[in-house]
Amino acid sequence: MFHLLLRIIPRPILITISLWLRPLFALFYKGNKYEDPIDEKKYRQLLPYGYSGRAKRKNVLAPGSLSLERHRLLWLYLKQKTNFFTAPHKVLHIAPEQCFYKRFKALKNIEYTTGDYNSPIADIHFDLHKAPFNDNSFDVIFCNHVLEHVENADVCMKELHRIMKPGGWGIFQVPLDTTKQKTFEDKNITDPLEREKHYWQKDHVRLFGLDYKDKLAAAGFKVKPDDFVNTLSNELIDKYRLPKGELIYFCEK
Repeated sequence: MFHLLLRIIPRPILITISLWLRPLFALFYKGNKYEDPIDEKKYRQLLPYGYSGRAKRKNVLAPGSLSLERHRLLWLYLKQKTNFFTAPHKVLHIAPEQCFYKRFKALKNIEYTTGDYNSPIADIHFDLHKAPFNDNSFDVIFCNHVLEHVENADVCMKELHRIMKPGGWGIFQVPLDTTKQKTFEDKNITDPLEREKHYWQKDHVRLFGLDYKDKLAAAGFKVKPDDFVNTLSNELIDKYRLPKGELIYFCEK
C-alpha cells in the first residue's frame, strides 16, 4: 500500500500529506532497534520506500523526520566533516528535504534560502537551467537528487557553479550506478515504465555512472568523492540504516 501511494500521489501533494501523517507513523513504529540521528528518535522498524527494482527497498524511511538512508548519512557528514552548523553561511537549498527544512531554517548561523520547481515548502520557485540569482551568491549549495530529473544536467551543473561564491562548497548527490562507467541517457525513452527500467524511477531522465565526478569537474568544480560511510562501524551503519558504499560528492569552487 505504501509503495502504491508513492507511485500515484504527485510529489507536492505527498509532501503536504506527510506533514500531517508522520507523527502517527513515528508513534506506531516506536522501538529501540534503529535510530534516526537527525531527530534522535528510535524505532522497531522503518518504513519502505521506492517504486520498483533497485529503487524499491525495505526498512529505510524514518517515520518521524521522513529521512532516507542518504539523508541520515549527509546529516552525519555535515556534523562531523564540515563547519555547516557553526560558521556563518549564505545557503541555497534546492529541492529541500523535509527532514532538513525546519532544522536548517532554525539555525542562527546561516542565511537560508530554499528553491524548487514546484515544492510547497520552497521559498522560491524556478527552473535550475536558469537560476534567478547573481553570480557568486552563495557560500553553500545543496542540490540532492535533482540532476537526474532535469532536461540538461550539464547546464544545471554550470548554473550551480555560477551562483556559488569562490571558496564556497556544495553537495550534489544523485542516484548512481556504480557498475557503469558512463552515464546512460536516451531522449527516446519517454515511457514511464521504460524509464523505471533504465533509470530506476519513472520521472528520471538519466542514470549517472562513475563519470559523474568528471561531469561536475567539467562544470568548474573541484570534486572530492568522500567514502565517509566506510569510516563508520558496521554497528552504526545498521543502527542508522545508512547506504553502504555511497560516496558523498563534495564540490568546491
